[in-house]
Amino acid sequence: MVKKRYLFLGILFLLIAYMFLEPYWIETKEITIESDQIPAQFDGKKIVFLSDIHASPNFSQERIDGVVSQVNALNPDLVLLGGDYVDGDSEYVQSTFASLSKLEAPLGVYAVLGNKDPQYVTLNAIPDYGITYIGNKGTWIEENGSRIRLGGVGDYNNGAQIQNATTAVVTPQDFVILLSHNPDYFPKVDTSKVDLVLSGHTHGGQVTFFGLWAPSTHSDYGNKYRTGVIEENNSTLVVSNGLGTTILPIRFFARPQILVITLKKT
Repeated sequence: MVKKRYLFLGILFLLIAYMFLEPYWIETKEITIESDQIPAQFDGKKIVFLSDIHASPNFSQERIDGVVSQVNALNPDLVLLGGDYVDGDSEYVQSTFASLSKLEAPLGVYAVLGNKDPQYVTLNAIPDYGITYIGNKGTWIEENGSRIRLGGVGDYNNGAQIQNATTAVVTPQDFVILLSHNPDYFPKVDTSKVDLVLSGHTHGGQVTFFGLWAPSTHSDYGNKYRTGVIEENNSTLVVSNGLGTTILPIRFFARPQILVITLKKT
């Protein structure tokens, strides 16, 4: 009986220790998106998607610099940032974007806001550090005479969502990517025009039952949009686990992620 008790306490200690270690174990997850609407000039292009850094005493500038180094080593063509750069504290905005300004991608670095971002301070910092803000805006990403459409919307909880700013000028032949911090916006996306939606916000549940289910996802849809690739109505949603943590600096079977999305023409 005593041995079983010590065994139980030992396993419990290991599980708790693991929960505090997992936030440092970043997964580089590779995803391929296939479409006949991807121009030949974009076939094989690599997009890195980062979300939910939550800079704070639990996610230091040194750690952000480490993420930036990891991303640059991947040689991305395009870097997209999905919001929640800080954990609500404007004190960390400048240092966070000083680090993110070192991201290198020939087709640019683009960002939207999340629900934890102090809007005024963050909106000023983004262009100051050479990053393009695309919340409720759309732009063409061009390469050798071909182009794809990229846009974003404001946070689903704290902002407006003007999807039309991205989609008004597209044709059925255009490949369109939309950034929305919160995946709960996905059911409102015009999937006749938008091919790929990138989101974060959920942290993959942050603390899960061995990756199968999470009691909290910060989503009105429960675990439906918790993490990974979801295909609905001829469009694809990709949800990142994000990088940082909120409330407590722990994760359990919801590793932080750098998403590497490769475009493939079919």
